[in-house]
Amino acid sequence: MDKHLGILGGGNISRTHLRAAMEIDGVTVTAVCGPNIEKTRLLALGAGAAFYEDLDEFLDHRPMDVVLIGSPSGLHAEQGIEAAKRGLHVLVEKPIDIDVDRADQLIEACEIAGVKLGVFLQDRVAPDLQKLKNVLDSGVLGSPILMSASVRWYRPPEYYQNSRWRGTRALDGGGALMNQGIHTVDLLLWLCGDVFTVWSRAITALHHIEVEDALVASFQFASGAIGTLEVATSCFPGFSRRIDLTWSQGTITIEDDKIKSVDLREPIAGFCAAPRQLGDELETPDQRATSPVVSNTQGHRAIIENIIQVIGSDRLPLCDGREARRSVHLVNAMYRSARTGAVVELNEGRVLRSRV
Repeated sequence: MDKHLGILGGGNISRTHLRAAMEIDGVTVTAVCGPNIEKTRLLALGAGAAFYEDLDEFLDHRPMDVVLIGSPSGLHAEQGIEAAKRGLHVLVEKPIDIDVDRADQLIEACEIAGVKLGVFLQDRVAPDLQKLKNVLDSGVLGSPILMSASVRWYRPPEYYQNSRWRGTRALDGGGALMNQGIHTVDLLLWLCGDVFTVWSRAITALHHIEVEDALVASFQFASGAIGTLEVATSCFPGFSRRIDLTWSQGTITIEDDKIKSVDLREPIAGFCAAPRQLGDELETPDQRATSPVVSNTQGHRAIIENIIQVIGSDRLPLCDGREARRSVHLVNAMYRSARTGAVVELNEGRVLRSRV
């Protein structure tokens, strides 16, 4: 493998990127860059890497093959474009950017430069979700009917107070939806297909921030199915994410990225709920529900391994720029609906199947 990675960003998620990268054989983190030189220096020391405060100097560092971008969301496209111009492959933290037009510019820049563009939407690599995706793609579950997702998480006031960018429109692009809910939006699109129309409401109930800490939305999917999403960082003490998906052949429930229940008219061989392990009843809720710290790097590691594997081939990363763009497009439509009170059509060019 023998690839050299650079880490752009010195915060919590960049520490996760570093831990994940250092677990991969043949991968070396050679440089780290961030605006806080003390955080950046400490992060770099942990990897024996060079550290930079200046972006241009960092991007000129060699050897370096891939840049892992964990900076504030509103800087993702701008910094990714600069990396692509230097012939560096780009792996960016979710969301790809907070603005669809800027995301498109990043996608185009990477295509022109001939470099790979991947996005950390690592829920897609969870084994149970991969299994579910394969079943859905086979068509055996029939037609989709009703999809609902609940992301009722909690972040304490200091989560926002101690950050210069979280909870701001300019750099976070939104609140609970854009930052925390984007993973679930991506899963709904990946598993259930495009959304045709959306209606939403958002409030700032608990935190002193510019953007929402609770939002609800209702969807009509291009398939004709309908669905709902509720997402928050204001639901103390924080609850595990739950997704319920109903097709004509039955209903599947997902919790903590595991298939919790499968209730089908006709069972599918080998497709069932994840078996309970000894001590499951003592498990705490999904750690993401109460903390921004990622304790399990398995998903991030798989995304890094994947982009390294596709370098030099004609294959796309597991979640490439065009896929990651879809969730930002839908999130911004939800925000537009929340601002205007109107139903927003996404105009994806799909034909809606009537159920009348």
